[in-house]
Amino acid sequence: MLELPSDLRFSKLVPMNYQQQKRILDIVVSLGLILAFLPFWIVVPILIYLDSGFPIFFKHKRVGQNGEEFFLYKFRSMIPNADEILHKKNKKLLKQFKEGDWKIENDPRITKLGKVLRSLTIDEFPQLLNVLRGEMSMVGPRAYVMKELDEQTQKYPSTKEYKPLILSVKPGITGPWQTSGRNEVPFKVRAKMDAEYAQRQSILEDISILFKTPQAMISKW
Repeated sequence: MLELPSDLRFSKLVPMNYQQQKRILDIVVSLGLILAFLPFWIVVPILIYLDSGFPIFFKHKRVGQNGEEFFLYKFRSMIPNADEILHKKNKKLLKQFKEGDWKIENDPRITKLGKVLRSLTIDEFPQLLNVLRGEMSMVGPRAYVMKELDEQTQKYPSTKEYKPLILSVKPGITGPWQTSGRNEVPFKVRAKMDAEYAQRQSILEDISILFKTPQAMISKW
């Protein structure tokens, strides 16, 4: 069991049926979205192949509930050897990546098609499969890379107390910081928002965030 920080302990017991409600919501919403956007599952892979070849999907190891790692899936939006370029071939880019809270503005590794997929959040569609597998939820904290979470909490010591709470729930496709109205949220703010979300555990908040997500996606355009 994870030990929660004293100032973030639950003020009351979480309702026993919350996890069941959340799982039902995850299955219904993810299946509904897969069916609603079925043509994308056919057209997008063809476009990716014509644009930059194989692979179609990008998988990356992330840390989930209780610290268990899993492979997160996306439609590939970068050049095929993007990770190798970042970690082995371009130290300047890696430095920029870490200094930018594990993000790069105008990342040169993103393909032209990838920019479109990202702007429409289409690249994240395969994460619906992670939700169906029970590795992720529709709503939750960011799906962090373990090294990212470790390094960022070292960089921002005040966030160390949030880490156990963030890892106490499943990461989400969307979450409180994505719908906060701010396109760029620094890690120390995002971590606090994720931890507070994990503490509240409200199915009504989950539904509210889901309804806010389309507007948040449009605002990125």
